[in-house]
Amino acid sequence: MATQTTASCTGSTLLQPISEIINLPLDQVNFVACQLFALLMAVWFRIYLHPSKTSPFIRHVVATLLGFYLALFCFGWYSLHFLVQSGLSYGVMVFAGLEHMHKYCFIVTLGYLILCQITRVYVFDYGMYSADFTGPMMVITQKITSMVFEIHDGLTKRESQLTPSQKYLAISRMPSLLEYLSYNCNFMGILAGPTCSYNDYMAFIEGTCYQPRHQENANGKENGKHKQSEPSPKNGVISKLCTCAISLFIYLSLCKLLPVEHSIDDDFVNSTPFHLQIVYLYLAMLALRPKYYFVWTLADAINNAAGFGFNGYNLDGSPRWDLISNLRILDIEFATSFKMFLDNWNIQTALWLKRVCYERCPINPTAATFLLSAMWHGVYPGYYLTFLTGIAMTMAARAVRHNIRPYFMVSHSYKCIYDVITWAWTQVAISYTVVPFVLLAVGPSLKFYRSWYFCLHLLCLLVVLALPVKPRRRQAQEQQESLQKDSVQDKQTGHNSTDNNFLPAAETLI
Repeated sequence: MATQTTASCTGSTLLQPISEIINLPLDQVNFVACQLFALLMAVWFRIYLHPSKTSPFIRHVVATLLGFYLALFCFGWYSLHFLVQSGLSYGVMVFAGLEHMHKYCFIVTLGYLILCQITRVYVFDYGMYSADFTGPMMVITQKITSMVFEIHDGLTKRESQLTPSQKYLAISRMPSLLEYLSYNCNFMGILAGPTCSYNDYMAFIEGTCYQPRHQENANGKENGKHKQSEPSPKNGVISKLCTCAISLFIYLSLCKLLPVEHSIDDDFVNSTPFHLQIVYLYLAMLALRPKYYFVWTLADAINNAAGFGFNGYNLDGSPRWDLISNLRILDIEFATSFKMFLDNWNIQTALWLKRVCYERCPINPTAATFLLSAMWHGVYPGYYLTFLTGIAMTMAARAVRHNIRPYFMVSHSYKCIYDVITWAWTQVAISYTVVPFVLLAVGPSLKFYRSWYFCLHLLCLLVVLALPVKPRRRQAQEQQESLQKDSVQDKQTGHNSTDNNFLPAAETLI
């Protein structure tokens, strides 16, 4: 296997002997080796280039140069695409007017990503993941588009026009070229992300990320200012590295035993009862997810090791290092709704989609968000089948929650029954939905859905037709009116209505 993939690896061949010994593709060996090297560099970066010892300029330069080195090692000359994409977008930022900069930059950045995905898939190596230089470009696309919207919010809008989240993220000045490249291509996130906000990254570089910005309280005062000791990321990094080791072991142990492709094998479909096909599909997807757990958790650990990712303190006083975490594994595996699964899977991408599309799209934001997600992921037809199916699943789950869930909230035992049923439904629905995402091509994807008689598609259609749900904006308006009435009543009776502020968010859950 390793020998066959050597030609398709455009990066360094230095680790070819290791690739042959462990029988893994060279591009995968290069990726893991670079991430482990980045982990060591992150520790060095935090200790020897600490903000108290060096200037932000030096930290920017070193983070950027190390990032470019890792990109060259993994992808060779293909890594020049990272510079071209970033350079084109920065040119748009500089020369376009502030009023329309975010729109033009969004089109250019996403358009260049899609162009590269088309050439990689349909011109060079359809169906192969070797030397997938578009993976880092996807993260860079998220960063650039987030940044331009935040610049537009900070320089063209009044605070009254922004949501609390947009006020926090708004950028009040145009970044320099070095700051821009450091944000996009730093060694901590160049290969696997995760995406972070520009303000959070700058706070990390300048050493202000430990100030009481993400936490409600700070310990002590000095000269009239809050004094906050710098927490150690050691425990958080060790915990995440243990998660990586377990995830990698599970994936390597089960991925070949439970391939998703087996679910469309003619002999399997014809000889296996349908309920056992459902069980197999769930187990196959369960065996596939640890690969993503490994990659994203390792990327998170690298950032934490550099001192990036601090997010305040838990109630017991322990530091939280989940500011840019990309997943919550237990919440994924025990999700009781389609939305709960998506909210805890690839978290930073979900936040990006929410901030640049869902909150800003005036027409059918749900469909627009799924469409943008499909376009961003790539040009394989299976991606679009997955996200079209996801729209139907989301609408059906929303209808069930608003119409059926209230009947199970009358007692704790009924709620437990509801949670068990919705957990099973969610796991089956997610597995059914993402099969085309794994199979990639139209033929195998439709073959799978035909073997299931498109049953969940038809069920979603029936649920949506039978259980209508009010438009989201109308729900929000009614909730706001209800909150205003409650607020007036609370003032009259002297009660505190702070907790009611969480109701609109809770009601949007599926």
